[in-house]
Amino acid sequence: MRQFDWSDLNANLLRLLVAVVETGSITAASDRLGVTQSAVSHLLNKLRAIANDPLFVKSGRGIVATSCAVVLASQARELLSDMERFARSAKFDPAQWHTELTIAANDFQRDLLLPALYMRLQSEAPGVVLRVIASGVPTLEMLRDEHCQLAISPRPPDGSDILQKRLFVDRYRVFFDPKARNAPKSKLEYLAANHVTVIYEPTRALDLDQWMMQRGIHRRFAVMVPGFAGLSPFLSGSQMLATVPGMLRARLMRDLASAEVPLATPTMPMYMIWHLRHQHDPAHQWLRRMLEVVTQDTLSRLAQLPAEK
Repeated sequence: MRQFDWSDLNANLLRLLVAVVETGSITAASDRLGVTQSAVSHLLNKLRAIANDPLFVKSGRGIVATSCAVVLASQARELLSDMERFARSAKFDPAQWHTELTIAANDFQRDLLLPALYMRLQSEAPGVVLRVIASGVPTLEMLRDEHCQLAISPRPPDGSDILQKRLFVDRYRVFFDPKARNAPKSKLEYLAANHVTVIYEPTRALDLDQWMMQRGIHRRFAVMVPGFAGLSPFLSGSQMLATVPGMLRARLMRDLASAEVPLATPTMPMYMIWHLRHQHDPAHQWLRRMLEVVTQDTLSRLAQLPAEK
């Protein structure tokens, strides 16, 4: 790749590059940016001339990014963040904040916190577009390369440039269909039942499931689903049990009953996680405060739900 004239670049070209790399589609990129496909194609040709690289090549019916495009997109994300912070450096006004904000979260924390956070954004920062991606187990690269500006997870990655703050601590509960069975009254009854659990990836069980296996506590998993949203349909009408975070009763498991686990289990902390580059950014500081407010509101609402044994 030849050296190109940096003065030919602007924020629109950088956003375009990132959008096409992330969506893998001219059509999807044009929809995200709110411009025509012909405009995207025109700007892509300009980028190709600047970078002296095709950037995207055909693959089947779609396109894939070249290695050069992937590297440039990573640098573009950092540049766009720096430009945004530069523009806000004098005084931050959330009402004037215009950005696409990406938060990484799995379905539990996504459904528990992010709808309420979006309502806050809509009211106080209407220029912010919220994009939610699955976090899996958050990686250092996810935060360092600006794939997201904030992650919410019980598993913060370990890095000297990664910061975290605990949002809440949840306790595990046993969920079941009260029309089909009663809560297990003993450890023996609990272990004798069929269970349904979540496995996000083929080799990654839930923290609690790993904790039990390491201590020789064996349960029969009759069903394994890729996310918490898949638990309720399998529990409904069956005698199976699911041992998952208790706060799921606020949304995903609200139509089921729950009880305490009939054996000692650890708690589950939940953290918001961000990169050091955002630590003193006024917009990011405001965002983190809003997430904490939303979390406290959610905890207060959960505390008002009828108590279960």
